Parts: sequence; C-alpha cells; structure tokens
Amino acid sequence: MTELKNDVFLRALMRQPVPRTPVWIMRQAGRYLPEYREVRARAGDFLSLCQNPELACEVTMQPLRRYKLDAAILFSDILTVPNAMGLGLYFVEGEGPKFKNPVRTAEAIRNLKVPDVERKLGYVFEAVRTIRRELNGDVPLIGFAGSPFTVGTYMVEGGSSREFPHIKALAAEAPEVLDQLMSVVAETTIEYLNAQIEAGAQAVQIFDTWGAALQGDDFKRFSMASMQKIIDGLIREKDGRRIPVILFTKGAGPLLADLAETGCDALGVDWTTDLATARGYVNDKVALQGNLDPATLRESPEVIRQGVAETLASYGKGPGHVFNLGHGITPDIDPDHLGALVDAVHELSPKYHV
Repeated sequence: MTELKNDVFLRALMRQPVPRTPVWIMRQAGRYLPEYREVRARAGDFLSLCQNPELACEVTMQPLRRYKLDAAILFSDILTVPNAMGLGLYFVEGEGPKFKNPVRTAEAIRNLKVPDVERKLGYVFEAVRTIRRELNGDVPLIGFAGSPFTVGTYMVEGGSSREFPHIKALAAEAPEVLDQLMSVVAETTIEYLNAQIEAGAQAVQIFDTWGAALQGDDFKRFSMASMQKIIDGLIREKDGRRIPVILFTKGAGPLLADLAETGCDALGVDWTTDLATARGYVNDKVALQGNLDPATLRESPEVIRQGVAETLASYGKGPGHVFNLGHGITPDIDPDHLGALVDAVHELSPKYHV
C-alpha cells in the first residue's frame, strides 16, 4: 500500500485538524482545459473516453499537473450505471445524454435487474486502479456515482429535462413503482461504489443534482431514503482508513439538516446557501464542502481572490471545510483563473486553522 503524502482532504472530511483548507473542484477534469479537449478528440467521443482506462487516467491527472489540488476525482459519468442496466446511453452534440430504451412503465421498471457491475463496468474499476498507480500516493482519489433519483430522472425522461414530467407523474400516480426504480438503482449503486472502493477509491461522492426538485416528503421518500440505503451498504473502512462519503444535493438549503442525519461524513453545499447558514443547519455534525459560485471564475483574479476570502470567512474557524465550487466548473473558464482560486485558498485559509 502506497503511503498517502497529502491527506488534508480526508482529514477535513473527518472534521480533524488540518493546517489549511483543502481544495478540489467539481469537473476539474473537463472542457475548460485545452489538454482535455485534445484527449477527448483523440478518443472520438465522450463515452469512448470514459470507457478507455488509460485515457480516463490521463484526463484525471491533467488538472493535478497544473494546480496544487488536494484530491483527484475519477473521470467517468453518472450515467454509466443505467447504461450497464441496458438502457443504451448515447450523446447528441449540443443536447447531452440520451437513452435508446427509457423506462416509463411499471412493467419496464419491474424488468430492471441489478447488472453484473464487474462485467459491465469493469473499465471504470480498471481506470481507478490505473489512476491510483499514477497518483503514487500524492493525493487521494475520489470515486462517485449519481443519486438514484438523479439517475432515475434520466432513465425515465430518456435524457436531460428541466420539468421532469414523466418521473413526477410516477411519483404522484404510482409511487410504489418509483420506489421500485429507486431500489434497483440504489442496489446497483452500492455494488458500483463498493467496487470503486475495492479498486482504490479513498472517498466517494454521491451527486444528487435533481433531488431538490422534489417537494417535502417526496424528497425524503424518493431521494434521501435511497441515498441512505446506499450509505448503509457501503464499505466504510479499507486499508486501516475510513472511506468518507460526501452527499451533494444541489439546492438543498434547509434540507441539509435532514441530510446530515444519513450517516454521511460531509455535505456539498451549492452557492445559493452561504456556509455560515449551512453550518447552522448541520450543527457541525458533518463536514461541509463548497461553495463559491462557479460564475466567479469568469471575473478577474482579484475578484476571484475576494470570493475565496468571503467563502472562507463564511465557514469560519475550525475543522470540517473542503473548498470547492458550488457546482461544476464550466467549459468557458480561463484555466489561469482556476489557478488564481487554488492559490488564494492556499494563501488565505491557514488563519482559519490556527
């Protein structure tokens, strides 16, 4: 086992003392980097890039060569799971992901089975092993999956959606059918994330992009309960270290208080809730990750530095903060602007850990 040279990210997730606030960025391997665009062109398309362990490793490592980041995140996609379940994932330029075989009826959902993840998704686990070798203990590797509700929206809608008409109709008219969909996706995700952990992922994040589109009890029933099921089924310790779990529900707001009770170690916070308020919601039960508005990276380095300062001040003193954006970095960002953010976190955060 290679000794981890920089574990501030993992320690912060466990709310242990650290000398400075660790930083990584959602979608840090992505289209804003010219070297990523070159590799994606070489792969031919996005899905081929995800399915090639060597190329997935290369793009995972690219941001770490540019910036002093405290974690790597596996390059993959949340929709590899439904693709493994036979829904036929493909991508349309300018429109995003689509499925050839969406599931919209009770019969289609009843026919879904937990796939053999080792056989269907072995390329992901090989990428994890390849990245761990390449990292050589420099920083930890984050694995990830989508939440069952977020993944389920794509499975039912057949692609991206703003209004979610089909899945919301299921919730209203046939909630027991939606329960069944959430259950099979959760079971698959448990196997998928555990296989990532066995392959070498040292923390995992569950991306719940659309859970907050649900109201009240529906959020608890269809989104939070399925994430709770995943957390309960995960490997939580490997090689003598805890495997922290981060939940990121976009737009969670006051729901953070409920999410803090799921057994996760940290909650991602988007930019619509300031960290001081979020810290009040969770009462320091879990670490917080976030939450600079991604649009700030379009501004000057001076404005970016000020945004970093305000985000750090909002969380305040003490352990349990991982710096990140409040959502993923967008393709139009100047790579030098992300460098300004990372440098500012390194320079400005130590005073909060005295």
